[in-house]
Amino acid sequence: MILMNDFKREDETLIQSQIAAVERVFRSGWYILGHEVKAFEEEWSEWVGASETVGVANGMDALEIGLRAIGIRPGDEVITTPITAFATVLAILRTGAHPVLADIDPETAILDPKSVERCLSPKTKAIMVVHLYGQAGPLKELSALCSKGNIQLIEDCAQAHGAKVAGKSVGTWGAFAGWSFYPTKNLGCIGDGGALTTETPQIAEAARKLRNYGQSDRYQHPVLGMNSRLDELQAAILRERLKYLTEWTNRRRMLAITYTSEIRNPSVFVLPLPTDKDEHVHHLFVVSTSRREALQSHLKHCGIESLCHYPIPVHHQDPCKTVRIDPNGLPNSERHANECLSLPIYPGLTDSEVSQVIDAMNRWNR
Repeated sequence: MILMNDFKREDETLIQSQIAAVERVFRSGWYILGHEVKAFEEEWSEWVGASETVGVANGMDALEIGLRAIGIRPGDEVITTPITAFATVLAILRTGAHPVLADIDPETAILDPKSVERCLSPKTKAIMVVHLYGQAGPLKELSALCSKGNIQLIEDCAQAHGAKVAGKSVGTWGAFAGWSFYPTKNLGCIGDGGALTTETPQIAEAARKLRNYGQSDRYQHPVLGMNSRLDELQAAILRERLKYLTEWTNRRRMLAITYTSEIRNPSVFVLPLPTDKDEHVHHLFVVSTSRREALQSHLKHCGIESLCHYPIPVHHQDPCKTVRIDPNGLPNSERHANECLSLPIYPGLTDSEVSQVIDAMNRWNR
């Protein structure tokens, strides 16, 4: 079976370096908010080109902490997308704010600025763009929209480690960005992990308090915070894995180019590559078809795993059926949710396996 991800294929040198990193933590005698977290925060800031990084327990917490740090309060509205992992919207809900759902661009599955504009109201305090599947969203357009309306731009970078627009990394365009280091991400740890990046020292300072019970100094809690700290073990592992991220990204881009150029099936729409290759890091490779179940069954018969990202749009989830949406509806989102399918794409995928996937895709429904 060709899997969506196969962690057992990772390079033995990397495995040994991670084991050494874990031993380094054990022997340090310091397991929470120590040298490894501080070092990773500095290294991630440098890699992304961000001024500040705050390590937290997971990507959803990064978004919630950031929202609270910029002053989002109950009753505020945050515009985002219905095509995303539920954590994006859950982070908004946990602050007491109201998510408002805009439609997507059908070619990228990312927020459509025109739909975002239709969703604006006097209560709109922020726009949260999700750089879905690893492709940078329309940051220039959304930045202009935010500047015009005195609205804060927030980036959900959970799938877009290293994507850039006009040479500037995602995660450095808005008030803050949330990153996930869940194992399947382009940079993943061996468990949960996350981070917040920002160009604003005051936001970083607030986030550091919020991640640690709202503590400013030991036993002093000026605000109500959370328990959301990136631990030393995961930080040490991430430091080792970060050394490979550029190589892994280049491999993902090569695989995506091969898929895009060689999958030729009139029954399948392949989401197009951006003009600037730097805008996409190909966390996922997504196609769409009106006969998704049949295609998925065919791939399984051919020994190829596939998944749907995401089959249920947010406004069809039970807790979100009453959220406000684009007054024109969300037709592109609903169609994409019904038709999208993700194919295997990860650095350890072999050229032979890629050829098998392409052959299976081209033979289907002929």
